[in-house]
Amino acid sequence: MPAEFEIDPEQGVVLSRGFGVFTHADYLDQMERLRRDSRFRPEFNQLVDCRAITLMNLTAAEIQDLAKKSVFNPESRRAFVVTSEIQYGLSRMLGSYRDVHGKQTLLVFKEMAEALSWLNLPLSYTPKHAEKSTPPPPLVPTDSAE
Repeated sequence: MPAEFEIDPEQGVVLSRGFGVFTHADYLDQMERLRRDSRFRPEFNQLVDCRAITLMNLTAAEIQDLAKKSVFNPESRRAFVVTSEIQYGLSRMLGSYRDVHGKQTLLVFKEMAEALSWLNLPLSYTPKHAEKSTPPPPLVPTDSAE
């Protein structure tokens, strides 16, 4: 599973992280795991850390589908932190589709500090009391010489 999340009820935020290749199914899986987690509240904001994602394997149709679905309230703020132009473009596409559907505000940032500020979190924010979901398995490089 190339995604994990931490729920910080004190700050009212969900910190989501992706790893490796991230797909439509991974996004849906994380939404479902959040929905089932008794600590989750739809009014929380979300900080999505895409910095460890190596490939966002999503089509335009899949992004449009994801934009129609959310476990968060329309008033929730969602901040995506990205490192590449492709991540930036795909995340902005999701945000644009969400705007069309009247869903919550989703902004994309290249700097974590800007995302934290927009979510009204301290720049030194680390989810102290948050409990993690099941972490993803470690990425194991394959050796093609064997």
